[in-house]
Amino acid sequence: MEAYAHDLIAFVRVHQAWAAPLVLVLAFCESLAFISLLVPAWGVLVAIGMMMGPGQINFWPVCFAGGLGAALGDWLSYWLGSTFKHRVAEMWPLSRYPDLIPRGQAFVEKWGVPGIFIGRFFGPLRASVPLVAGIFAMPYWHFQVANFVSAFVWSAVLLLFGDILSRVTEWIWGLF
Repeated sequence: MEAYAHDLIAFVRVHQAWAAPLVLVLAFCESLAFISLLVPAWGVLVAIGMMMGPGQINFWPVCFAGGLGAALGDWLSYWLGSTFKHRVAEMWPLSRYPDLIPRGQAFVEKWGVPGIFIGRFFGPLRASVPLVAGIFAMPYWHFQVANFVSAFVWSAVLLLFGDILSRVTEWIWGLF
């Protein structure tokens, strides 16, 4: 997995025009139930954010692409949950992680709509919370508003974290 991440980062470094489409796909995969367990892409998004310095990758198209990809991934996860209900837990790979659905349910029941926003920032909850929201019929528009707002905030936070990290590293490196 690490080699895959390095290859993607190297590709974006050379082909910066592909940054936004790749970020869209990565954010979609990172937010989609089932796939997010196999493709943890947040580290690549932070690394791409590290290339946001002057004269490199433009922040806004990449941020928009990341937010859109993440929102679409959660939308599809919600749809899968609302369509297949509890049968989802029997599907691979969730059948290998039987605690994700109950954890997601407890989280959604405790936090409600703000839980969609909060869950976006926590590993396995990122993809399981929308799935559970669909399974337990959270109102569609309440979910979608929280989904889209949190997706764009999440994208911006990861990219800006990478950008700030690169600037701090550059500053520290300059001290020596």
